[in-house]
Amino acid sequence: MSTVEIQAHDGGKFNAHIVMPDKTPAGAVIVIQEIFGINRDVRTKCEEMADLGFIGIAPDLFWRIKPGIELYDSNPEQLQRAFQLFGEFNVDLGIKDLQSTLEFIRKHPDCNGHVGTVGYCLGGKLAYMLAAASDLDAAVSYYGVGLEAMLDKAGQIKEPILLHIAGNDQFVPKDAQDKIIETLKDHDTAETFHYPGMDHAFARQNGMHYNVEAAKLANERTATFLQTYLDGGKVAKYAH
Repeated sequence: MSTVEIQAHDGGKFNAHIVMPDKTPAGAVIVIQEIFGINRDVRTKCEEMADLGFIGIAPDLFWRIKPGIELYDSNPEQLQRAFQLFGEFNVDLGIKDLQSTLEFIRKHPDCNGHVGTVGYCLGGKLAYMLAAASDLDAAVSYYGVGLEAMLDKAGQIKEPILLHIAGNDQFVPKDAQDKIIETLKDHDTAETFHYPGMDHAFARQNGMHYNVEAAKLANERTATFLQTYLDGGKVAKYAH
């Protein structure tokens, strides 16, 4: 594992955490952070992508606010700060930075040219938006927030996208969940999975709402999906 520097579209530079698989060239997965920055959980996800045979890369999307932010929801003060960052974050610039990350990793000598993304919470929203604003080969959204307000972008998504929706998500009301599922059910490339009784961030291993069984199921579905579309090599166990 290491850190790489990526050129932003507007002249700045930002870092990304990157983990290489045992064999290359390989497909790549852009891991999109939650509101806590590039913390241990995000770095672990990159390692899991590498275990699946992919290059795992997680760009620091809060760099324009402050580079290197690392927070955890187990700390009340850090949780409060994370919500503040969510309010300060410029989504449009975040998508630009993700597009820069996509361009960087697709041209990487160890990448086979196939690039997908997996995003969580804020990252789940950005994964959906990036799928609509780029030529990603595949996208996965875990409990993305605010998707119900962006369903008009669904027609722009041409490549496969997988969405994991938490049935008791405190940040995505049930009517919003129903709207997302109903709108995407006839979409040519979208697939949604609903997890009844699960709260937001049920797949974050160190999180307050982590659920072993639901996380295992969602992560296995994600692994199969990515292996199908990114040519990552061997199928490995994805979840803890």
